[in-house]
Amino acid sequence: MIGSGLLLALGALGAGGGGQSPVQGCDVLAARGVDPGLGCVALVAVPDLPDASGYVELLPAPTPFGTAVDADGRHRRSARITLAGLPAPETLGPYRAYVAWATTPTLSPVIRLGPVGNGTRAAGGFALNTFMIWISAEADSAVTQRRGRLVLRGRSPSSLLEPHAVSLFGGAADEADHHSAPDDGWRMPPHHPAAPEPMPGIDRLRPRGVPFRPGADIDPASLPPAVPARVLDLADGDSLALDARLVRRTIGGRSFVMYGFNGEYPGPFIRVPQGATIVIGFTNRLDLPTAVHWHGVRLDNRFDGVPHVTQDPVPPGGQFRYVVRFPDAGVYWYHPHHREDIQQDLGLYGNLLVRPASAEFYGPAHREEPLLLDDLLLDERGPLPHGRDHATHALMGRFGNLHLVNGEPSYRLTVRRGEVVRFLFTNAANSRTYNVHLEGARVKAVATDLGRFLREEWVESVALAPAERYVVHARFPSPGTYAITNRVQGILQAAGAFLAEVDTLGLIEVLPEAAAPDLAASHDVLRTDPGMAADLDRLRPHLERPPDHTLELSLEVRHLPFALERIMRLDTAYVNPVEWSGTMPMMDWLPTGAEVEWLLREPATGRRNEAIDWRFRVGEMVKLRLVNDRHTLHPMQHPIHLHGQRFLVVARNGEPVANLGWKDTVLLPVGTSADILVEMSNPGRWMLHCHIAEHLEAGMRLVLTVHD
Repeated sequence: MIGSGLLLALGALGAGGGGQSPVQGCDVLAARGVDPGLGCVALVAVPDLPDASGYVELLPAPTPFGTAVDADGRHRRSARITLAGLPAPETLGPYRAYVAWATTPTLSPVIRLGPVGNGTRAAGGFALNTFMIWISAEADSAVTQRRGRLVLRGRSPSSLLEPHAVSLFGGAADEADHHSAPDDGWRMPPHHPAAPEPMPGIDRLRPRGVPFRPGADIDPASLPPAVPARVLDLADGDSLALDARLVRRTIGGRSFVMYGFNGEYPGPFIRVPQGATIVIGFTNRLDLPTAVHWHGVRLDNRFDGVPHVTQDPVPPGGQFRYVVRFPDAGVYWYHPHHREDIQQDLGLYGNLLVRPASAEFYGPAHREEPLLLDDLLLDERGPLPHGRDHATHALMGRFGNLHLVNGEPSYRLTVRRGEVVRFLFTNAANSRTYNVHLEGARVKAVATDLGRFLREEWVESVALAPAERYVVHARFPSPGTYAITNRVQGILQAAGAFLAEVDTLGLIEVLPEAAAPDLAASHDVLRTDPGMAADLDRLRPHLERPPDHTLELSLEVRHLPFALERIMRLDTAYVNPVEWSGTMPMMDWLPTGAEVEWLLREPATGRRNEAIDWRFRVGEMVKLRLVNDRHTLHPMQHPIHLHGQRFLVVARNGEPVANLGWKDTVLLPVGTSADILVEMSNPGRWMLHCHIAEHLEAGMRLVLTVHD
């Protein structure tokens, strides 16, 4: 049965009179890599205006981040409205203008978007989950409340989010290949407290394959406890001994075996000056092969830490010598690049800060604090087992149910009134995109992965995908205790509803004592980076030219349990551009890399993943268009990471990005496109892949070559 919302939407798409039809209007978005079903609202005319038609493009609102959301995680959109066939408003009554509005299904609030007319006009922005767009004839273009006659209307793409009865989808119990004995070592993931119970039969299924737990035969009490990360200030030419080993972690009174660099959780916080080179003598003391990737660093290719590309995996008991140079100031991190769905998830990651040559690079702040974000999937016995031969959670990635900041579930910070804190954000989670709100603070975004933004910006929250980094300055003007929260909008597909989720990541106590010196005046200034401005002048001829190559981000599945596949097909009637939360833990858990293949596909050749053969020369500026296909069994956002180079995100959905900064990871929400301009500066063989760890393990990677 098709839901009533779907029938209404199909009717709306088929409606329209003379002039440009809504269907034709929305379809023009596809040429820019934008899915019309998520990025457009078709407008339907009232019956007595058969010649009127129109559509509304839902553009991402300007943001320094990979997705534009408000402090509560609702997507912020700017509207561009195209209308045709509207008569002069005077012919309809005592009216002189047409005005556009956005409102919710409950008709509150009603948000004025601005005056419109035949043709295309930019309108205002809004942040609503499910909404309607109205065009009305009004007495004046400056009216602030809608009182006039409605002439066109349309419903948001999220109106297709309809409840369905999962009890109708039986048959899961017949999936023999997914059945296992109760004592096979698998453990079902904890149930999400707001989600409905799993559909009948699916709770008896297990992932294909054999579960893996680190140190399965080791008593956690026999291992040394993990200790908090040390801060290591290294100079040019210094050496560091680094090992990966089994450690004991105790969280909430439970002790279990995990991994740690040098016995620390997370690994040592390494700080080096820009331009330095250090030597790391690495030893693998794990029960798995591994290697260390120095994420975002434009280092020599042979030390990039990618098994089977730049080195062989380091076997248990083996060693490798990394020589890492740091040409760019910024926030970086290090982690394994071999079964990182297991090793990174279990604690193998740490921060790197490359201090800029100029003390004024980031601007004034009283202190600097790393915030390394992660989540961990636990039950009463500890971390849920991973797949030994294939990654579990291969469709959506492994969402945890315990948030960690710098390796701990209860982050605390004490500052003085008026203090300006430079927060260094890094997202080390396997799959989760965070939207972090710093309560009580005025926050500005200063820098991203490899350096400063062209212009600093005031922000409500910090949205960062796995592997992204951001530098923000936050000033706390009033005493009190304030929460650091992750505020997002999950989806309950079976209920057909959005779920506002707020998780406290930590607390900041602001003391009455005033900070000295007073940095209020400098914090109020939004600075422009002259270095980024010079780069833009140099690269301006490349910013608007067509892409050199296009990649489509897609998915193929095979042999999923029948009932699971059927319910997931219903779930794609509407897809949130970013899946913020693991509200379907059983559906997340069951698919493995044996059934799921995530794809980077080159439309020009039909090649996919590691069959793609791209070759470039040092000094080339290469524009890549990344298009995230919405029409798959379970579309997902993808944070795409390119090793060894840096790039600018110059356009999203075909719209130029105004505030640029050098990056190595870009977030692609579902149904959107991004144009990235890559500076091929570093010779070698370099991986490009999705940084959702389970998507990488399920095939979403390629290797490109840059020649001298």
